[in-house]
Amino acid sequence: MTFRFSLKAQQGAARAGVFETPHGPIQTPIFAPVGTQATVKAVEPRELSELGASLVLANTYHLHLRPGDELIAELGGLHRFMGWDGPMLTDSGGFQVFSLGDLRSIDADGVTFRSHLDGSVHRFTPEVSIRIQHNLGADVIMAFDECPIPDNRESVLAALDRTHRWLGRCADEHARSGDANRQALFGIVQGGIYEDLRAESVRQVCGLDLPGYAVGGLAVGETKADMYATLEITTSLMPADKPRYLMGVGSPEDLVHGVARGVDIFDSVLPTRVARNGAALTRLGRINMRNQKYASDPEPIEPGCTCYACTHFSRAYIRHLVKASEILGHQLLSIHNLHLLLTLVREMRAAIMNGTFADYATAFLANYEPVGAQKGLSLPAR
Repeated sequence: MTFRFSLKAQQGAARAGVFETPHGPIQTPIFAPVGTQATVKAVEPRELSELGASLVLANTYHLHLRPGDELIAELGGLHRFMGWDGPMLTDSGGFQVFSLGDLRSIDADGVTFRSHLDGSVHRFTPEVSIRIQHNLGADVIMAFDECPIPDNRESVLAALDRTHRWLGRCADEHARSGDANRQALFGIVQGGIYEDLRAESVRQVCGLDLPGYAVGGLAVGETKADMYATLEITTSLMPADKPRYLMGVGSPEDLVHGVARGVDIFDSVLPTRVARNGAALTRLGRINMRNQKYASDPEPIEPGCTCYACTHFSRAYIRHLVKASEILGHQLLSIHNLHLLLTLVREMRAAIMNGTFADYATAFLANYEPVGAQKGLSLPAR
């Protein structure tokens, strides 16, 4: 099958589109829950379907180490293995490998690293990463890249050169496999927070006629203002007829700012990670369900929310579960947090389609209290 992306509406830089995949269409903008180990933590595939998720992400590095990508291939691929029949995306493993610090060494050909599980030695090259992703069988696979420290120009330059050379090798390996109609290879634009390097990376990465492109190397330590400014510059240079994927970003305010800057696809572990720490995402900001003030509160996590957690249980009960370290607390908060983000992208899509996105985004951000000193960061000009 040929992967196709079609724009249905646009307001400013914000886009509503459809990305066709072998496992069904993805209506964009979309948020993808992260199933690192072939499972979204504390959430069943059935619940993901009920929440309206249409894209799930899994991790190449983790699945290669355990249970092994060849085993998954023998058992029918990742879709069958984890019981998910919708579109899937796998990352290249690059971010995890490069985050290992002293456990890895980089050279021109690839990366040698020690497993965080048992210390065994492994090697990822662009070709190896693509072969692993072929075994996993996701609809969208990612090029092997290097994610550098965003504000160190020397480090970014060295990583950018490797990223561009490795992309060519990924594309060649993917073409040799004959899987181009079954799996879409996305290239990744890097360049830190440097406008000229981002522009050069867009030129080189998007110079290959790939089904889609990602923006990598953001939300890795830079300020929100730098992230949004870099994102705005980068997406403005990317092709309009291909989907744009902002990797590893998923807070409510980042989704709104990202869509306003032309992003189509997001993913993040944030909604399930903060749930395991007792936090709920709401339209007014993040709340800590461990707080004593919720001990006898009969209200739902978020009044007006239609998720299973909010329509069946009180804040008092959720707090009790969190304080007692009951697994159900993690489950209910994960369901609520994912429901919020998936609802948010659907609402933004509808607003783009009917021409009210700018007003929608302005109103949402006016009421939302982000974590840290981020309030007041402006949207792009209408």
